[in-house]
Amino acid sequence: MKEVRAKARELMKGFCRVCPVCDGRACAGEVPGMGGLGTASSFQDNVRALAEIKLNMRCLHQALEPDLSLSLLGFKLAMPVLAAPISGVSFNMGGGMPEEAYVLAKLTACAEAGTLGCTGDGVPDFIHESGFAAIKALDGRGIPFIKPWEDEELFAKLDKALAAGAKVVGMDVDAAGLVTLRKMGRPVSPKPAAKLVEVIRRTPAKFVIKGVMTPDEAKLCVDAGAAGIVVSNHGGRVLDGTPGTVRVLGEVAGAVRGQVAVLADGGVRSGTDVLKMLALGADAVLIGRPFSVAVLGGGKEGAAQYLEKIRQELVQAMVLTGTASAKEVQPTVFWNT
Repeated sequence: MKEVRAKARELMKGFCRVCPVCDGRACAGEVPGMGGLGTASSFQDNVRALAEIKLNMRCLHQALEPDLSLSLLGFKLAMPVLAAPISGVSFNMGGGMPEEAYVLAKLTACAEAGTLGCTGDGVPDFIHESGFAAIKALDGRGIPFIKPWEDEELFAKLDKALAAGAKVVGMDVDAAGLVTLRKMGRPVSPKPAAKLVEVIRRTPAKFVIKGVMTPDEAKLCVDAGAAGIVVSNHGGRVLDGTPGTVRVLGEVAGAVRGQVAVLADGGVRSGTDVLKMLALGADAVLIGRPFSVAVLGGGKEGAAQYLEKIRQELVQAMVLTGTASAKEVQPTVFWNT
């Protein structure tokens, strides 16, 4: 991974410093780029909030070989970790790799590791087209996320995603107001509940809403017919001053537990962080920026090495907290609970 990170630092110069700890401090306000919006307090609190949670170490038990497998949105996964839908290599990551090569490498590494990669959307068109092509090449093993465009563009892209073989599609409503799209003359906007119902009813695939940060909006997603939600503040790239996602995860997940799949992202940097989110009610976790660094620095092999690193860290964290299954992580793993 040292070689992968060194190569990524070279290719992403001016867009990402590939810091020893990706915490949003060195890249504050660098949007486009890999930074957080404004003061980057939202990005930074994603990382900080996870670091503040401490774990109970337990070594007197029989959980020696934890089970990481799960079923999620119709997929059988080998571990509860997915690659988040980060895209835009040319304007966010330095352009050191073609978009289509980047997304195919990311999704292929995930598929070969028994999990899923997610694809992004944006301007120009080759961003979503590259994602759809990768999903088609992998027989539908990936989740495309489409931004909350106006109807004509939204429905056209959803149709293309379905034609590519996507079994699950998503909308990252947390992209509403995204600076990069505004600068390109293609603004996106929030969606009222009635529109969400219309979109989901029109889409013959499981539908996931990304960007849910409050219990009331989680319930709205359930009422609208969503199959899943992603608790996310869009990596701190759309609204300065939001809490880290892990601060709201427990309450949001608790409001809809058992009714929809609950995923979460934001500041996950280790397998231990994954365990913390699972204990707060997430069924699975998405990781963003570190995946992009791994792909830029090493292609499919770099992403595969990163996934294996996270898997090993998660296994270790589960063993040392007495956690036998990723499907049944209890809040008792937390110290002082």
